[in-house]
Amino acid sequence: MKTTLKIFLILLTFNFVSFAQLKYPEAHKDNIVDNYFGTKVPAPYQWMENINSKAVRTWINEEKKITENYFSKIPFRNKLKKRFTQLWNYERYSAPRKEGKYYFFSKNNGLQEQSVVYYQKGLNGKAKVFLDPNTLSKNNTVTLMGMSFSKDNKYCSYSISRGGSDWREFYVMNVATRKKLKDHLQWIKFSGMSWYKHGFYYSRYPSAKGKNKLKIKVENQKLYYHKLGEPQSKDILVYQDPKHPQRGFDGYV
Repeated sequence: MKTTLKIFLILLTFNFVSFAQLKYPEAHKDNIVDNYFGTKVPAPYQWMENINSKAVRTWINEEKKITENYFSKIPFRNKLKKRFTQLWNYERYSAPRKEGKYYFFSKNNGLQEQSVVYYQKGLNGKAKVFLDPNTLSKNNTVTLMGMSFSKDNKYCSYSISRGGSDWREFYVMNVATRKKLKDHLQWIKFSGMSWYKHGFYYSRYPSAKGKNKLKIKVENQKLYYHKLGEPQSKDILVYQDPKHPQRGFDGYV
């Protein structure tokens, strides 16, 4: 008990000394005040919303240096990593869901970055890989975010995210053959998929170009209907609200 207490006090002292030596970069305060329907609200750190500005990038890099330097001096960090890896290394399954004649579920062998989606015929059928999100990119920066099946269960649309972004891209697969169709929808955020006949409803934002195209102002969301096999440019506009550009909406059937 005494030995444990001594170790704890040594680690605690180490942490206090380390924190005392940290010198954080100063985040300056502006005199910006926003007016919301007559109510004035100070916004001293609004300048940080412009993530492409030199000031913000400099501040982020300085914060990153402090963090990495602090972590590198923790003597038991590698032991913790090893132990957490051991604890996390076990097979995990999701609850199955029935879509048509197939049961779908996800499985992780323990240390996979993303769980693999399997499917099988009936409760006693042989499970096969339906979609492995770990193969969507070489460095696992593409994440499977959701799946939706057509009413007749012939097709599965799925959404992905690149680099942890809120922006989504939709793709469509033939369930029986597992072949990906040519359908590819972009400029989607905060939207689901609602199947109707030979396509589905979804909401998207106007497309953009340039280096920072994914950092555009999120406004003017519109509801569209996408017919399978057609390019996104031919999607049918169902609803829009130009008088309220900051409003968002979904369509469900």
